[in-house]
Amino acid sequence: MKPTLLVLAAGMGSRYGGLKQMDAFGPSGETLLDYSISDAIEVGFGKVVFVIRESFNEAFRDFFKGKFEDKIDVAFVYQDVHDVPEGSVYDKNREKPWGTAHAVWVAREVVHEPFVVINADDFYGRGAFQIIHDHFEATPEGTYSLIGYNLKKTMSEHGTVNRGVCKTDDHDKLKSIVETLKIGFNEEKNITYPDGEGTSSLSPDTIVSMNFWGFYPDYFDYCETMFKEFLKKHGDEQKSEFFIPLLVEELIASGEKEVDVVSCDEEWFGVTYQEDKPFVQDRIVDLIKKGVYKEDLWAKKS
Repeated sequence: MKPTLLVLAAGMGSRYGGLKQMDAFGPSGETLLDYSISDAIEVGFGKVVFVIRESFNEAFRDFFKGKFEDKIDVAFVYQDVHDVPEGSVYDKNREKPWGTAHAVWVAREVVHEPFVVINADDFYGRGAFQIIHDHFEATPEGTYSLIGYNLKKTMSEHGTVNRGVCKTDDHDKLKSIVETLKIGFNEEKNITYPDGEGTSSLSPDTIVSMNFWGFYPDYFDYCETMFKEFLKKHGDEQKSEFFIPLLVEELIASGEKEVDVVSCDEEWFGVTYQEDKPFVQDRIVDLIKKGVYKEDLWAKKS
């Protein structure tokens, strides 16, 4: 069974200043998402599902229409703050979506096969898609996975970043993800972050999560149960969010699931800041010169 690519594209890009998922980076107007979808098609994914906000539904569909529908099945779902498990108690006046774990859950009616979760505005590299595709085939059904990147390949020269630092056991099973804020380079180009009143350092080879997950459809049942409990505790809060790592860590702690952390040598890149854009554009040009991508990614054969 071919896996599905589930794209989290409901974010508003507050620090970037616009919808990164529809910003052009390639020479023919390609978005970072275009390259991820091309990579997924290349390694054998069968469907792509976009999680978007209904408020920019028409603009999003029009922007990507006609590019790849002939190469992969396409579906759209909306992350709606009021799409919650039946009987949930929460503040009906809330406007902010409930976070990434909820964003995945809203696709429960259209995803019935192994699936991969990615961010719409990140570039992961074709090798990452091949690795997780092969991992589905090589491991027992139901095994969850996470692609891990070296921290040094996920940094920005234009400001600090937040990263999920992975803690694993001796068998590369995930134990926890520590959300680490304001990671940056100091004057000596060492990687540091604020830690209490001082700073701590991280090895450049520290494995971090860039929100590239491999799941099975049982995720939706686990998520519904946990999300309902989450809303009992936090449903009256305006800014509380139910994140994928919270769900995964609870599954690990309960013994319900093990999660394989699969290291990847690909260079991740993204655009946290507008100043990151020229670097990203240059990297894509380099990949085109190396023959990884065509200059016009979705050009039709004449």
